[in-house]
Amino acid sequence: MSNRRRGTNSAPALEGRPQITLREETKFATAAAVLLITGSLIYCARRNLLLLYGDAVAHLHIARRVFDSLNPGFRQLGSVWLPLPHLLMLPFVQRADWWQSGLAGAIPSMASYVLACAGIYHLARQWMRPLFAAVVFLALALNPGLLYMSVTAMTEPLFLALMIWSAVHLTAFEEAVRKADSVAGRVALLKLTLVLVAAVFTRYDGWILGSLAWMMAAYWTVRAGWWRERANARVFLACTLLLLAAPATWLAYNWRIYGDPLDFLRGPYSAAAIARRTTKPGASPYPGWHSPWVALLYYVKSAKMGAAPQYCGRWLLLMAAAGTAFALRVFRGSAAAAAVLFWMPIPFYAYAVAYGSVPIFLPVWPPHSFYNTRYGMELLPAFALFPAFAMLAATKMRPQWVRWISAFAVVLVIASSAMLMRGTPLVLREAKANSMTRLPFEQALASRLMLLPPHSTLMMYTSAHIGALQQIAFPLRQTINEGDYKLWSGALANPAASANFIVALDGDPVSEAVRKHPENLQLLFLICSTGQPCARIYRSTERPLR
Repeated sequence: MSNRRRGTNSAPALEGRPQITLREETKFATAAAVLLITGSLIYCARRNLLLLYGDAVAHLHIARRVFDSLNPGFRQLGSVWLPLPHLLMLPFVQRADWWQSGLAGAIPSMASYVLACAGIYHLARQWMRPLFAAVVFLALALNPGLLYMSVTAMTEPLFLALMIWSAVHLTAFEEAVRKADSVAGRVALLKLTLVLVAAVFTRYDGWILGSLAWMMAAYWTVRAGWWRERANARVFLACTLLLLAAPATWLAYNWRIYGDPLDFLRGPYSAAAIARRTTKPGASPYPGWHSPWVALLYYVKSAKMGAAPQYCGRWLLLMAAAGTAFALRVFRGSAAAAAVLFWMPIPFYAYAVAYGSVPIFLPVWPPHSFYNTRYGMELLPAFALFPAFAMLAATKMRPQWVRWISAFAVVLVIASSAMLMRGTPLVLREAKANSMTRLPFEQALASRLMLLPPHSTLMMYTSAHIGALQQIAFPLRQTINEGDYKLWSGALANPAASANFIVALDGDPVSEAVRKHPENLQLLFLICSTGQPCARIYRSTERPLR
């Protein structure tokens, strides 16, 4: 393989000194990532930042109820969010104190961060010398937003790791096909398939990621005639069927449990249903609604705000675009794999915002608030990798500038990360803003629930404010909630007969049920908090405590 093609042999080993292998270099990158994410966990845990996102609390709740509920089992995974993140939390969320603190969700996210950082370094070293690959590593690993999200129960760190490693294995497959190396090609294809299946079960972006990666793999397979060898054809067919089975399994699960294979898309808890419930008739739901151009602007702006300090985002985007053009011209097929996969979030989220009821709110643009800013994080691999290609292009013209450019890039990355940290990362600002009224309300509700007798049963709509039960480690198997499909409809028809105590929040299904069936219910507590619905706790006189 030529140096121009890959660049991994750009500097020969000094005489008498053994050359460090790529595996050893990746181990150093992994160790550095472990130190960084451990420091982030200590910092965030001491400041109670792990559970600021309501979605993080909800993810932990879903994992917990798989074994702690009246009807435990995998049907408790729900229909909207894909199951892999919750399955990864299962071994950890069984400890009540880890559930309460959020550590159960932090552990899989931390592992994902380490894998993402190791993967981006490994990928960069395919084309660049160690100094430039280190710059790519630092650009991703030092991003304050990623460091914060990687100690929460959110799904973005896991998906980033899967996106990066899909690019690693796809480029390895391209190289094996180009070299007519059947064994290496089959191994790379198997690894790629497993990563893509995991991505399909992590986020719906993974469905597009898997489709794009597989189309590229199929193109190289056909173009090079790699499939003509019988063993290669069998492996390719098996991997294709396995990848197709992943979304088909999720559709079958939704059909079996909810009676609709597209329940996650159009069911009562889908993004579309939420948008219908929260939008006034005749009003435009949010900026970008049915406007792909506006949706594109909002998404790219969120990505730039999360990756670079103010007014620097446009330059980062231009450098990444220039680096992408250089990579495609010089390295072609292998670089195309990373380019297609890492830039995929732009068209995906432009469409999702415009037509998929997925709003993004930014503090600098109307409506001047925070919502889903974390989606922009999916461009972090592109912002880390492709500006380094622009640096590589500069050194091609001026080889004597290599050290100066590398040193300047390291200083720039560190300074940028420090400025983002000093100004509070965008995703952390969103988490703080949106938890400002939720946390005090849940604490007040939890303090009242603690006064209830032990072993009492509770009826509550847990899709909102499950944090109140989490704070006191209230056993979910003592609750009747919307996840108990066989019991929930009957409980709504007769709340007093369903549980010892009923928690009704203004506007939720339990509140409506209490309004229609108030008999045999005695009001015990009324909890109201600014910016949140009032909660009423009733005692059932029909179901005496045992």
